[in-house]
Amino acid sequence: MDWSGVAVVVVALLVTNCVTEVISGGSDHRYKAGDPVPLYVNKVGPFHNPSETYRYFDLPFCVPAHVKEKKEALGEVLNGDRLVSAPYNLEFLIEKDPERVCKKKLTKEEVARFRKAVAKDYYFQMYYDDLPIWGFLGKVDREGKADPSEYKYYLFKHLHFEIFYNKDRVIEVNVQADHNSLIDVTKDKAVDAEFMYTVKWKETNIPFEKRMEKYSQSSSQPHHLEIHWFSIINSCVTVLLLTGFLATILMRVLKNDFVKYTHDEEMDDDQEETGWKYIHGDVFRFPNHKSLFAAALGSGTQLFILTIFIFVLALVGVFYPYNRGALFTALVVIYALTSGIAGYTAASFYCQLEGTNWVRNLLLTGSLFCGPLFVTFCFLNSVAIFYSATAALPFGTIVVIVLIWTLVTSPLLVLGGIAGKNSKAEFQAPVRTTKYPREIPSLPWYRGTLPQMTMAGFLPFSAIYIELYYIFASVWGHRIYTIYSILFIVFIILLIVTAFITVALTYFQLAAEDHEWWWRSFLCGGSTGLFIYAYCLYYYYARSDMSGFMQTSFFFGYMACICYGFFLMLGTVGFRAALLFVRHIYRSIKCE
Repeated sequence: MDWSGVAVVVVALLVTNCVTEVISGGSDHRYKAGDPVPLYVNKVGPFHNPSETYRYFDLPFCVPAHVKEKKEALGEVLNGDRLVSAPYNLEFLIEKDPERVCKKKLTKEEVARFRKAVAKDYYFQMYYDDLPIWGFLGKVDREGKADPSEYKYYLFKHLHFEIFYNKDRVIEVNVQADHNSLIDVTKDKAVDAEFMYTVKWKETNIPFEKRMEKYSQSSSQPHHLEIHWFSIINSCVTVLLLTGFLATILMRVLKNDFVKYTHDEEMDDDQEETGWKYIHGDVFRFPNHKSLFAAALGSGTQLFILTIFIFVLALVGVFYPYNRGALFTALVVIYALTSGIAGYTAASFYCQLEGTNWVRNLLLTGSLFCGPLFVTFCFLNSVAIFYSATAALPFGTIVVIVLIWTLVTSPLLVLGGIAGKNSKAEFQAPVRTTKYPREIPSLPWYRGTLPQMTMAGFLPFSAIYIELYYIFASVWGHRIYTIYSILFIVFIILLIVTAFITVALTYFQLAAEDHEWWWRSFLCGGSTGLFIYAYCLYYYYARSDMSGFMQTSFFFGYMACICYGFFLMLGTVGFRAALLFVRHIYRSIKCE
């Protein structure tokens, strides 16, 4: 029975059910004139530090008499959203002239906090009928002033809301600050502040179903599409050249090898063998640290299935712009439900390698990726708690994640491991393995592990690096990424290039009579993850304006986990491709 196929079907059904529940959980978004429309303030923070966000009322704004917190889903909390009722009343179709929110006297300490926020380009985010709104808190007057100590800092005190509607539904909302209505917060002295707002309603013909399209237009503009397609063409050319080159070389070389080995068999049997046939008795010798190797394959397979499911959900339109928390919810749920695949793959392969301690292998599989991720999370969550940022997860959310890991992930991992142990599959080696390993000849430095990993990682990375910028700008910035079809094509290209370059390097390694190809193929396949992490350094220092300990630690900490996941996933792809290739060539010749 194909347990992995059954697991995939079960995961698909459960994820579809989960996502449907997320989408259908809101109101019908229909209102009558005068009806209150839900408006929530979310968070504030430095514009260039997307991870460093704080609760809206952490700054001394006017607080409404009754602050109501919106109940957040798991993915929304992981996204750092903390929605509470806003001090503004924007009833449906009710226009307002300048209306006072409150009048308060800002103390010297409050003025200093606002000035610090304005100096760091703090922005705010709100949600009106589930539509996002952004704006800056104030502005810095630098005109004609070379000395930063002479800068003037102003806080906006008047917001103008412009809302578009179609019949009984809200379609679009914009907010603009009145740049002529300011509060001077340059000096540490108490000031009188009067916060105001106005509301203007306008009719539009845009249907409700298309109200989110404006948020994806930036990535669909001709200029951006042209760059995206240039990335695709560049990647396709790379793939065609690489595959054509490798196919030509390998086919010709292998054909010559097959002719040579067939001729040698017809000649003197005592003639000394050379090349990859010479090590036929060692090429299927099981690798060192077989438990770790099987665990890496199990974790890599799980992450590969996880990535495929995420792409499926993205392509069917689940991750539309500002579907808050949908991606994080999907990641947590799918990872938990696919842990059975990791257990089955690891235990099955471990038993094929004649391993005996399958329980330890399962523990290693369960902790190989989750362990580093947990340690990283504990450190970064402590940093967020120290900063009092919204990225710090509440205790209740941590308990929920622990329960998911305890009640879903671990049992499925064990069940998958038991199924894998009982599968009774045997390792299919077309040739027999000798009792004692042959000595590996001395090889030049460029045939070492690190140089081979460098060559193996560079080509796949070169096929995706253009698209990486847009992904980074979306994950670690405010750009919206919506062209998932292009991203999926790039991902397929990445898999193809990784498989081909690993196969080629494996052949050259075997031709040099080096039979320890198991770990080498995994490391070469996964080395693209190291190049992606190196790109993180370039992006942080050359393409972004992120700064501060919290943002820096979040960026490099979580990117280390993501790149480690890519390492495991692509390493699995590389090894599987190399294994198919090695089995094929040794099945094609006669070995005594």
